[in-house]
Amino acid sequence: MAAATSFSPSISVPSPNSSSKTHKTLTAPSNLGFLASTSRSLRSLKASTMTSTVNGSGSALGSRMVSVPAVKPQVSLDFETYIFKKEKVSLAGHDEYIVRGGRDLFKLLPDAFKGIKQIGVIGWGSQGPAQAQNLRDSLAEAKSDIVVKIGLRKGSRSFGEARAAGFSEENGTLGDIWETISGSDLVLLLISDAAQAENYEKIFSHMKPNSILGLSHGFLLGHLQSMGLDFPKNISVIAVCPKGMGPSVRRLYVQGKEINGAGINSSFGVHQDVDGRATDVALGWSVALGSPFTFATTLEQEYKSDIFGERGILLGAVHGIVESLFRRYTENGMSEDLAYKNTVECITGIISKTISTQGMLAVYNSLSEEGKKEFETAYSASYYPCMDILYECYEDVASGSEICSVVLAGQRFYEKDGLPAFPMGKIDQTRMWKVGERVRKARPAGDLGPLYPFTAGVYVALMMAQIEILRKKGHLYSEIINESVIEAVDSLNPFMHARGVSFMVDNCSTTARLGSRKWAPRFDYILTQQALVAVDNGIPINQDLLSNFLSDPVHGAIEVCGKLRPTVDISVPPDADFVRPELRQSGN
Repeated sequence: MAAATSFSPSISVPSPNSSSKTHKTLTAPSNLGFLASTSRSLRSLKASTMTSTVNGSGSALGSRMVSVPAVKPQVSLDFETYIFKKEKVSLAGHDEYIVRGGRDLFKLLPDAFKGIKQIGVIGWGSQGPAQAQNLRDSLAEAKSDIVVKIGLRKGSRSFGEARAAGFSEENGTLGDIWETISGSDLVLLLISDAAQAENYEKIFSHMKPNSILGLSHGFLLGHLQSMGLDFPKNISVIAVCPKGMGPSVRRLYVQGKEINGAGINSSFGVHQDVDGRATDVALGWSVALGSPFTFATTLEQEYKSDIFGERGILLGAVHGIVESLFRRYTENGMSEDLAYKNTVECITGIISKTISTQGMLAVYNSLSEEGKKEFETAYSASYYPCMDILYECYEDVASGSEICSVVLAGQRFYEKDGLPAFPMGKIDQTRMWKVGERVRKARPAGDLGPLYPFTAGVYVALMMAQIEILRKKGHLYSEIINESVIEAVDSLNPFMHARGVSFMVDNCSTTARLGSRKWAPRFDYILTQQALVAVDNGIPINQDLLSNFLSDPVHGAIEVCGKLRPTVDISVPPDADFVRPELRQSGN
């Protein structure tokens, strides 16, 4: 029987589905959750379903629902740590618990990782290189003799990349995937989600009893749940999930070597704890990655918010809205260069910088009276169309449909059933992105672009709609703000600012890249067909919607989280050498 961990929810919400679904492990009867007696309640960390009343128009704009400040989130996660200092923060009147990071804490890593002699980092995709190097460097600074070893499949082209980063077969820090898993006390499984879904049985069979499986995404749990399975009960299962792509995790860590606290925020969760070590191992892992602060979640809440967020404002939705607005502006007579500046550069530059440092209200308050009217028009027209697609997307993720889509897409990368292979195609070949290359070549150093009120209204409406979906679905504010605000403006948008949409999307995980390609056209379409048509038809501004935006408690929560942001801004030059190998090229 698994030992009771020190990580537990203080409040749980019954799920209408939890009693009807039985989960099985591969070796014993299932027992989801952190405590043997609370598995059912932990499976059901779902908030009450969002409700809305729709009139006969048959569109998102027909919704009469007005966004109002939500009640406190239904779940509060507390945890006990014997190594690190836990802090309480109040976000919109709700208490949450975090651990603040910093290089001064590296000296605690040997205690946090007690009993661990080897950390196996499996995979060399988006997160693998960053996490392996950060862990190695942090442990070296702590004067620890823990080995960080990379495990790759035989014949992988990534062996060369790993060697170039300082890992080698000769010193025992690079080797075969299965040997690495078998010899590691902590296995960080950072291969693609589709590969995890295909190989999980073999992975579990190679793990040592009482070893720890570390995930940076809850996808595998969702996949297992969809089949009525769970993790083997003789291993601990934890997650540390950086709120940014791997290149950002490494870049900020390197940038901040002389500045304490630089890095990417992370969430952490303990799904299974066989010997009571899991919480401190997870926190040690996060601190070693350089996370400025680490907040608690569950694997189920993480994969729902993360997969959803990637398809929303983090990647897919922002791609869709800039495509829609670029066409809108050029069709109405704006020059191509100015249209690009007023869409992409506006969002990735001045809007992101302002939200990062001062919050969303500062974007609105910095506008002239005429600019505020344009913002209000765009916000009012865009909010519900954005929410329409976001709502659908969240439910596709929560139901397992989107997880299945990712697994099937991975299978289509190869010839199958007599049909050709369909790998991911390019997403930056249209006229808009060619204009972007020209704009960036002429852009003065440090230029953040113009603050175009209409674009600002659409983008902030999208951000607020995503926040509301996550809030109504029971996610905690720390997770909501990181997945909807901080990761967008501090981690991802700087990559699009540097070299366009593909440079942002394709530095992310396969799951994120697939989701962005699938959902971006949906946001493009609904804005074009509903929001922009509503503006042209002169539909009145929803004043209640605007009033609720201005008074929403999320603004205060963002202000608190803003004090915990990285101590340096990420620097992403066009010729960055810390990105995926195929994207390492000089240019714009």
